[in-house]
Amino acid sequence: MIHAEGLTKTYGRGGMRAVDNIDLHVERGEIFGFLGPNGAGKTTTMKMVAGLLKPSEGRILVGGIDTAEDPVGAKKLIGYIPDRPYLYERLTGDEFLDFVGGIYSMDESLVSTRKDELMPFFGLGHCRTELIESYSHGMKQRLTFASALLHHPELLIVDEPMVGLDPEGARLIKRVFQQLAREGRTVFLSTHTLEVAEAICDRVAIIQKGTIATQGTVDELKQLHTEGGGKLEDVFLHLVGSPDEAAVIQVLREETRGGHHEPT
Repeated sequence: MIHAEGLTKTYGRGGMRAVDNIDLHVERGEIFGFLGPNGAGKTTTMKMVAGLLKPSEGRILVGGIDTAEDPVGAKKLIGYIPDRPYLYERLTGDEFLDFVGGIYSMDESLVSTRKDELMPFFGLGHCRTELIESYSHGMKQRLTFASALLHHPELLIVDEPMVGLDPEGARLIKRVFQQLAREGRTVFLSTHTLEVAEAICDRVAIIQKGTIATQGTVDELKQLHTEGGGKLEDVFLHLVGSPDEAAVIQVLREETRGGHHEPT
């Protein structure tokens, strides 16, 4: 689903390399994690794949579409959730999804159907006609997910999806990711914590200082960490989570794959 070759992004006159000549291949139906410390290049890479940043060098294909040659065609396949989403808070939840549907040139009847599916699923059915400014932080996060899924994207890109979520929200989002994967859609997410990657992802790439240090299944990476004399400690940061974060991680670990059929 994602094929990036020689992907590089430089900034400034000195040519500081935020992303340095990386190759990235993510298959359809895969939950793929981008793991690394803050400032490693995760967000820059994801923005390039989503078409929000132009690479300085390299090529990106999304669903076989070259993002440089047909950026609009590629973006039609993508749902993108940044680490700090922006919502038009003077709109209602319904109006905001209408706005997003218009961006993707969706038929009004399809937008209406999708709203009827997604708003109750994300626990927003009771407030869809209320202004977004009255929503809690968690409700805004759920509306952001609903908007990204509105057009049935083939690829969902999510930057730090579990930040700020309570355990119930984390459980819900994990199930969404798993359902998308079962439908043959792809999830590309970033995180700075190994525990989140372990609980959710099929495969992980670890990025440090703009380059991919290693990639594989979580079990493969844990094996490297165990037998490599702590080599992976130079690639990602071990963070001591808050009690709330620990509760989220516990919920993610308890959830098992399969058996859930939520509307996505």
